[in-house]
Amino acid sequence: MTSRLDATFARLRDRGERALVPYFTAGDPSLADTRRLVVEAARRGADVIELGVPFSDPLADGPVIQRAAMRALAAGTTLPRLLETVAALRAEVSVPLVLLTYYNPVLAFGLAAFARAAVRAGVDGVIVADLPPEEADPLAREAEAAGLDLIHLVAPTSTPERVRLIARRSHGFIYVVALTGVTGERQELPPDLAAQIRTLRRVTTKPVCVGFGISTPAQVAAVGGLADGAVVGSAIVRLVEERAGSPSLVDDVGAFIAELKAPLRKGA
Repeated sequence: MTSRLDATFARLRDRGERALVPYFTAGDPSLADTRRLVVEAARRGADVIELGVPFSDPLADGPVIQRAAMRALAAGTTLPRLLETVAALRAEVSVPLVLLTYYNPVLAFGLAAFARAAVRAGVDGVIVADLPPEEADPLAREAEAAGLDLIHLVAPTSTPERVRLIARRSHGFIYVVALTGVTGERQELPPDLAAQIRTLRRVTTKPVCVGFGISTPAQVAAVGGLADGAVVGSAIVRLVEERAGSPSLVDDVGAFIAELKAPLRKGA
């Protein structure tokens, strides 16, 4: 059976479009707000939506997303409550929903229980930021059995052998980390990004999405010329932080997402 992620990337490819993948820290400022933001993002052109599971020790996240995770945890966000929110969202949106998490919450939930509960709620894929593919077999088995796409990260430091391994093990899409270091907005894209993507294209036909450091429509456009999708996180999370409590929160974030999607549309 074709997954929702596979179908989405195939449809975009047929249309000559690239995917916009916005990231929200789930529960910031509240799970009710997350639900409203996701619905608006889908309405304004998001093709796939990533939901970050807030975690106390976020190794890969820069200060903007770290602050969001702390706020979400303080507001009582948990993985079970997030899955309830996803289940409610599934009645409102048809875009693929991907969780970005660390291994500890998944391990605490139970690998088989997590995979089954995620799929039952309507989650399409999961990225586990601190789980290398060499150690992912136990989760990969449960994810495959449940029908959950396990998405792996390729770093600029990945060796050719490791790139091949990740390309083979990743399902749904392959997440290219554009730079070494943590998430956060950057002034420009790394000069070796095109070469990194070419290396990947030589060993796989799976969709390739680029994240880390992408924050403006111009950067999204540049990524769209190289890859199948652009992931934007910190710039959106910072806007949520700035507008939290404002009646214009959802509209302002929606307008920004529409700006980010525009250069990825056919003929843009």
